Amino acid sequence: MMEMKKKLIIFGTGQIAQLAHYYFLNDSQYDICCFTIDQNYITETTFCSLPVYSFEIIEKKYSPSEHDLFIALSYSELNSIRKAKYLEAKSKGYNLASYVSSYSTVLNDFNIGENCFILEDNTIQPFARIGNNVTLWSGNHIGHHSSIGDHSFVSSHVVISGGVQIGDQCFLGVNSTIRDHITIGNKTIVGAGALVLHDQHANSLIKGLASKNSKEGSSKIKKI
Repeated sequence: MMEMKKKLIIFGTGQIAQLAHYYFLNDSQYDICCFTIDQNYITETTFCSLPVYSFEIIEKKYSPSEHDLFIALSYSELNSIRKAKYLEAKSKGYNLASYVSSYSTVLNDFNIGENCFILEDNTIQPFARIGNNVTLWSGNHIGHHSSIGDHSFVSSHVVISGGVQIGDQCFLGVNSTIRDHITIGNKTIVGAGALVLHDQHANSLIKGLASKNSKEGSSKIKKI
């Protein structure tokens, strides 16, 4: 007998919501029934061929006892918007679904919180912990005994070494690297390509070294 799929509502109608629809549809045990967003932001009645309903009244149409919900938002305002909607959805009584790609390597006994979005080619080593409402874009390394705090966003190809403690509402840019046993305070931004070798207090901003344009144009290079 075929197992019934769980029913899922996706919050959002942007690119991340479209991606969430693709991933949940093709690589999860969820059946997506609709999208929801704040009434003031509704411009179309359908998205990805599914209906769009007002978030203000979504629980009256789709019962939290029968439907899970996923907040498909980015890191805007240092993850605070995604955090607010996550908390609002919980106050409505919804269980917040997580997506963990079957193309990732997860060795931490699935110590992963609610409303996480973990895409393909992530490696999560043993004894690591992923908090609630965390996004791990594709291709990251999460080292053993490391912890990522709630409402954080990790871009692609980030290396988090062993024993690292990352606070809440942090953002780690593409190709950044965190040395082992480093502590990163809440609401810290680590820029693309940055190398973090020392502990960082809350609200830190760590910038990577930006490349400088050569005075010679690409037409001068003959060997490529």
